[in-house]
Parts: sequence; structure tokens; C-alpha cells
Amino acid sequence: MNEAVRVTAWVRGRVQEVGFRWFTRANALRIGQLTGFAVNLGDGRVQVVAEGPKERCDALLAWLRTGDTPGRVDGVTEIWDTPRGGYDGFEIR
Repeated sequence: MNEAVRVTAWVRGRVQEVGFRWFTRANALRIGQLTGFAVNLGDGRVQVVAEGPKERCDALLAWLRTGDTPGRVDGVTEIWDTPRGGYDGFEIR
């Protein structure tokens, strides 16, 4: 069973001003069935919130960790939760 989940990830490294949020959104749309957002944080990290089937959230999280991203990812920390809903697609904030 592939239940709906919510993953919140904080991405550390050189991930601002390199198109990271745009590529994250593009990959979320490519993976499909994901809603949420990517936003720059004041401390230089990018926060990614995704809701959808667990296997698709896992795929987005795996992509964030691959190194096949703009800039440089030094690490990703995530927490899992139940979906809250309320998102219209996957957006850049």
C-alpha cells in the first residue's frame, strides 16, 4: 500500500541563487502526484515540503541527495508526517 505522506526536507549547501527551487519544482512535476513547495530560508538553506504517495516523496528526496542538483548539496535533513493538504500543485515560494 502506498499511502499519502508529507515530507519536509531542509537542504544545506550552496542551494540559493543557483536555480535550486526551480529544478526542485521541475523534478516534483516530473515525478508526478506531488504537491507542496520549495522556499529559500534566511540561513541559506532551502526547505522543501512535498505531499503525495510515499514512493514519490521518496523519489524526490533521493533526487535531492543525488548531487544531480544545481549548486552543491552538503546535506539533507527530513521529517515525515501525515499530509495536511491545501496545496494547489507544487510551487516556488
